[in-house]
Parts: sequence; structure tokens; C-alpha cells
Amino acid sequence: MPSNHSIFYPRTRLRRMRRDDFSRRLMRETRLAPDDLIYPLFVLEGGNRREAVASMPGVERLSIDLLVEECAAAHALGIPAVALFPVTPPELKSLDAAEAHNPEGLAQRAVRALKQAVPGLGVMTDVALDPFTTHGQDGLIDGQGYVVNDATVEVLVKQALSHAAAGADIVAPSDMMDGRIGAIRAALEAQGQVNTRILAYSAKYASAFYGPFRDAVGSAAHLAGGDKYSYQMDPANSDEALREVALDLAEGADMVMVKPGLPYLDIIRRIKDEFGVPTLAYQVSGEYAMLKAAAQNGWLDERKTVLEALLSLKRAGADAILSYYAKDVAQWLREA
Repeated sequence: MPSNHSIFYPRTRLRRMRRDDFSRRLMRETRLAPDDLIYPLFVLEGGNRREAVASMPGVERLSIDLLVEECAAAHALGIPAVALFPVTPPELKSLDAAEAHNPEGLAQRAVRALKQAVPGLGVMTDVALDPFTTHGQDGLIDGQGYVVNDATVEVLVKQALSHAAAGADIVAPSDMMDGRIGAIRAALEAQGQVNTRILAYSAKYASAFYGPFRDAVGSAAHLAGGDKYSYQMDPANSDEALREVALDLAEGADMVMVKPGLPYLDIIRRIKDEFGVPTLAYQVSGEYAMLKAAAQNGWLDERKTVLEALLSLKRAGADAILSYYAKDVAQWLREA
């Protein structure tokens, strides 16, 4: 009985189509474009201010005026949306996170400035309390330090409404509290904000890859060795992610998120196959820092490895990707 190898070879040589650039391009299954990117940015108080994030070389915290310039440049490169993360001054942090829903808060003012200056750019806001709490947790805590769910959701609703009123196109609850998508959707509908999209961080894992981000927003010091295991997902779990997504979709989410990205390609694929809904991935700060550090040490080709990493997220099923490399990638793709 002849083997499959002897039946198909040499009539079929898969390397024939790999030989030349033109034929590789003709059969390419997955493509990466600026349209696939969302650019996360850190915003701080003041004017004409920029601060480097030590653990994320090349990433800066920007005052609103410089943020507007950076976003205009990103928009000109074809990036469709940005995601804003405010750096809250210590004196405005509190146990009740009241600054999170201040109509004149930093995030709210940044949204208004961007919608006025770059109206065609999508603006996404982070709905979570960790930048605003004195303890660095994503919610309100009880006397034992446990993050309480329902009271936190009440504050998240106020925060989301304040973002929508400021003009945010997408509110993105990243806190992992139970029931918050339904509560936010109901509140948005009641306020007439029917076109405000919700991106649910549905499969957000309790990951060690978030360290540089916490440095960037100033919550790492306040967390003081604490963890978020009681509300973010166990990295060992996969089926649980499907349950989380199903609940968020039932509650009114328009899009769902997997975070981090590269270590969770299997989760992205399972969600996309199971639900077929807009599925996003976040190439998080730790992923960025690893690639940047390796490139700066000459151990990896930065451009090639970044594009490969983002392409793998697309191949796994991500419709869009949050990446700190977004602006660089858009420029690289334009030059290609």
C-alpha cells in the first residue's frame, strides 16, 4: 500500500508556492493593517508635559495638549481608535474612587479635547477604579480588604456615564466585576446614550504581564504587594472564559476582550469559534516591554518580531488589537 507521501510527492510540492514573493502574497491567509489597531495612551495633568515610563521604553505619559497631537498623528496613519488611561494625582485618590466619575476629571476632559480636535478618531475609555483608589484595587473594599462587587458596580456605572457624556465612543469595563456590563448598558440606555459601544474585558486574566502598566498609571505602589486573584481570571482556566463571554454578551456587550494577548492565543480562538462576535486582544505592557528590551539589547529584530506577534493575534481570531506599538506598526506598514 503506497504511503500518502508517495502518492502526493512529487506532483505536489508545497514549496513551489513559497518560492517567490508574489506567490507568497497571493496565498497569504492573514493580513495586518492599521485598521486592526487601537493605540493605548496614558494621559496626565498639566500642559506641555511628557513623562517617560521607565519600564516601557518609548512610551510616555502625556498632558492633554500633547495627547491631542499624538492622536492626530496616529489618525493620519490610519489608526481608527485610541484607548485612554489617566494618571491620577495621589491627592485625588480615595477609598470611594469619587474622582473616577468627576465630570471635570482628567479622562473626561481628555475625551472632550480629542473629540473636538480629531472628531473622526474613535475614543475608548477605561472603566475601572484602580487609578482612583488609594489601595490600587479595581473596586471598593470592605474592612478585610476584599473587593466588594455590587457597590463597585454602582461606581462603575457612574464612571461609564460620565465618559459617555464627555463623548466617548466606547466604554471598556476592565474591572471583572460580575454584572457590570448589564448595569452599564441599562444606564446608558436610560440616559439616551444608545450608540455608546461597550467593549467588555470578558477574559481578563490575573497575569504577571501587567506590571509595567501599573507603573505607568501609578497604581503599582498603592497595590503594595496585593493581588487581584479574587476577581481576575485564573490563567489555568479556559472554559471559564467562554462562560464570562456568554454572560457579557447576554448583558449587552458589543465587543469582548482577551487580555493579555500572546500567552492566550487559544482563548482568542475558542471565543471567536464559539461566538463569532467582534473579539479583541490586548498586547499588554509586559509583552511590549519584553519585545522592546530584547530589541534594545540586539537580541531580536524589533520590527519583524512585533509584526509577527501581532499577526499571530490576528491569525488566532482577533478582529482588533490594542498595542503600544500601534503607531510604529502603522508607520512600518505604510513603508512596506
